[in-house]
Amino acid sequence: MRGTKAERRAKARRETQPASAAKAPAGADAPVVSVGVTAMGAQGDGLAAITAPSGAPLPLFVPYALPGETVRGRLEADRLLVDEVVVASPERAVPACRHFGRCGGCLLQHWQAPPYLAWKQGLVEAALRREGLAAPVAPIRDAHGAGRRRAIFHARRSGARTVLGFAERRSHAMVDLDDCPVLAPGLRSALPALRTVAETLAPLDKPLDLQATLTETGLDLDVRGSGPLPPMVLMDLAALAERSGFARLTRHGEMVLQRTAPVVGMGAARVELPVAGFLQATAEGEACLAGLVAEATSGARRIVDLFAGAGTFALRLASTARVHAAEGNAAAVAALLKAGRATPGLKRVEGEARDLFRRPLLAQELDGFDAAVIDPPRQGAEAQVRELAATTLGRLVYVSCNAATFARDARRLVDGGWRLETVIPVDQFRYSPHVELVAVFGR
Repeated sequence: MRGTKAERRAKARRETQPASAAKAPAGADAPVVSVGVTAMGAQGDGLAAITAPSGAPLPLFVPYALPGETVRGRLEADRLLVDEVVVASPERAVPACRHFGRCGGCLLQHWQAPPYLAWKQGLVEAALRREGLAAPVAPIRDAHGAGRRRAIFHARRSGARTVLGFAERRSHAMVDLDDCPVLAPGLRSALPALRTVAETLAPLDKPLDLQATLTETGLDLDVRGSGPLPPMVLMDLAALAERSGFARLTRHGEMVLQRTAPVVGMGAARVELPVAGFLQATAEGEACLAGLVAEATSGARRIVDLFAGAGTFALRLASTARVHAAEGNAAAVAALLKAGRATPGLKRVEGEARDLFRRPLLAQELDGFDAAVIDPPRQGAEAQVRELAATTLGRLVYVSCNAATFARDARRLVDGGWRLETVIPVDQFRYSPHVELVAVFGR
């Protein structure tokens, strides 16, 4: 269906704009308004306001718009779906991907790098201000490097086609990807093989998630959502993994084929990743974070690494210090300890599988160390932070992927006698509102 004349005109206007705008249709009778965008919101939407019938200003989110722009579009609840950029910002950039504006993976490809990075640094500064914390915030580090080495792709059956890619923003609809500029080259080149995996399982007619990790020895793939598979399908998958040169293929964590152990380097150590194990999204990001942690703990002779994963920091710190690693995932701890034992020249590396949310290391356990490193998930680590606030430790490095929960935890640490010395933002997830940081505390 070609659409009405008005819809065709709106489509033509969108296609002549400097970058993609929101494409989701609003209702035919949705009000059309023009607004000025005043700022960028924390989730990557432009911010504007309209006047309610009462005369009060109503906040409005404007996807794919930039501060200083005037845009025209249709209201949908608290959002404006942009049909036309009337006045474009000089900071507007040409998106790197033809799927931008539909794919929910990237929100900010239309923004030039300097203001985009300054905005991300501002997110960290704003989170600290909300908690009443004063500390120098260093210039943000760009740690995208070659691109993302791990991603979760979705696969869905659409008629006779198999769609592989990411979901559209605020939608269950899928964007079918044949390329993605934020992926590392090795992961981008694996897309055809991932599509073949999805097509092999398409007759099951189930939504699939394909967790792919690029390692030094090949692709590590865990397929989820398929349910139990018939023996012939498992054999087909194993043959496909062999032909494609995968290091390992698993289904819901169960082995289908392992040609070779999926290995990543962490300092001098080589770690065999556990199935679906955590790994920093980019190699450059991991190196940046680890370098900042090593610098902040320099001189410490005994270090505790909390939420240690498979050894991102512990195995590097062990080159100069004895390290005790605590992590809730037992498979990750086993991989860390195995790598530590196999690496010549490291100091002693100890580890324990421990749920630090329910059973944090107590203050008296922590007091035997010179320094602590903590790298919790997005929700932060309230229970463990309470114990850190009560220790006599002299040095603490907090690595975070969520500025808001970090600031909450930092407030408790400062109230417990710690001094927040510096915060260093790190941009590992380019074009997204996610920002990481490394914060250094002293007494």
